Amino acid sequence: MDDDVIEFAEPARVLSPCVNVCVLDGETGWCIGCGRTGDEIATWTTCGDVGRQTVLDRLPDRMRLLEG
Repeated sequence: MDDDVIEFAEPARVLSPCVNVCVLDGETGWCIGCGRTGDEIATWTTCGDVGRQTVLDRLPDRMRLLEG
């Protein structure tokens, strides 16, 4: 790579479900704001769009259980 060339990563197409309520439920380990696990939150920026979509697909069921 040339010193005068800057490479940019393509922006994520799958956006974070974070709603700034970052508290993990003690029973399930899921965030009460978005439904992700601590590991899913920690790896969100590095898991790619396919990984992010896989996580997003799980969240509606989790949130229903948390709200239940």
